[in-house]
Amino acid sequence: MIGRMNASLAIDEKKYSRVLSHEPPRPIRTGHDLERAIARLEKLDERDESLSPEERELAELYTSLIEAYENRRYPIPHTPPHEFLRALLEDRGLSQADIAPLLGGRGHASEILSGKRSIGKAQAKSLTAHFGHSVEEFI
Repeated sequence: MIGRMNASLAIDEKKYSRVLSHEPPRPIRTGHDLERAIARLEKLDERDESLSPEERELAELYTSLIEAYENRRYPIPHTPPHEFLRALLEDRGLSQADIAPLLGGRGHASEILSGKRSIGKAQAKSLTAHFGHSVEEFI
């Protein structure tokens, strides 16, 4: 899907109004609304390279609306911190040794990833700075 746009991208308000007038986005309240929004976003995605800045703005709006609906409708249950950290390592192709310095050494890293030890506040802050996730996800 189309990625997030740079906030400094100049949008012509008149052109953007014309883009919006063709098919104004609406709040997503039902599964049907969701399907319609996804279909509209997919049409924009197909033309990714040729989209105007105004159409890219519309694509970002649809993405936000879809994400907000899905987060409300299908909330992700809280993952235990050690499982969340293991998933991050796997997703990024990192090993336990790669994050050991953030956690106080290999022994601490091993105990944390196995669930035998909880992640401390200082360690959570280090992980947050390294991975860009919120502290709450690590505690």
